[in-house]
Amino acid sequence: MNHDRQIVGAASGSPVGDPGPPGLDPLPKPLRDPKPMLDRVIAEWGGHQDLWLFGYGSLIWRPDFGFVERHPARVHGWHRALKMWSRVNRGTVENPGLVFGLLSGGSCRGMVFRVPAAEGLETLGRLWLREMPTGVYDPRWLECTTPHSKVRALAFTLSRRSPNFTGELSDERYAQIFESAVGRYGSSLDYAHQTLLELRRHAIHDAALARLVRLADSRLSASTDCGEPAARIYPSASTQETKE
Repeated sequence: MNHDRQIVGAASGSPVGDPGPPGLDPLPKPLRDPKPMLDRVIAEWGGHQDLWLFGYGSLIWRPDFGFVERHPARVHGWHRALKMWSRVNRGTVENPGLVFGLLSGGSCRGMVFRVPAAEGLETLGRLWLREMPTGVYDPRWLECTTPHSKVRALAFTLSRRSPNFTGELSDERYAQIFESAVGRYGSSLDYAHQTLLELRRHAIHDAALARLVRLADSRLSASTDCGEPAARIYPSASTQETKE
C-alpha cells in the first residue's frame, strides 16, 4: 500500500486521487515516517493565517497548488544545490538521478507563494505526496526577504547527514547521471534544464547550475557529432508532469 495517500488523508480528511503517473519501480522504503513531520508542520502553522511556501527548484516552475501571491525572495543561511539523489521522480533505485536540495550555508534566491488559510491543509497534503514520499527532506520555517516585506515560509531543506545527500560529485559523474538517469517524471537533465530556464525567466542567476547544464549539453552535442545515438529526448515538464 502506498502510505502517501494516508498522509494526505490525515491532513485533509478527504479522499485523494492518484498522486501521479506510476513508475516502473516501487517506491523505496521511506527513510523516515513522513506523517509525524506533516503533523508537526500543521501544528506549527496553526491554520489560522495564510500559508507561505518557499520554492527554489521545481516549485518555481510547477508549483502544483493554488496561490494568491507570488514574490521573488531570498533566504540567508541556505543555498540551492543539485546534490540530492532521486530514486523515484528523476531516477530509480538502480540508477539514481538528481534533484535540488536546500543545503545550509550561503544564500538562495527563489520565490515565495501565499496560499489562503482555507486551502493550506490540502496544499500541505499535496506537497507531502510530491516532496516527502520517503521522508527525505527536513521541512523548515525560514525567514524570507521579499521586495515588500519579510515572511515566514515553509521550505524543504536537506541535511548533509541524509543518505540522499550526494556529497561532492565530479563533472564526469554529473555527465553520466544526466545521460542516463530517468524516473517517473522524466530525466534529470530535463529537470535541470527546466529549472535553469525558469530561474533565468525570473532574473535569478545560478552559475553552478548553468555550468552543469553546459557540461551536459556539450557532451550530448559531442556524442551526436561523433555519430553516436543521441540521448533520448523526453517530453517537457510543462506537458508531461503533474507532480514531483
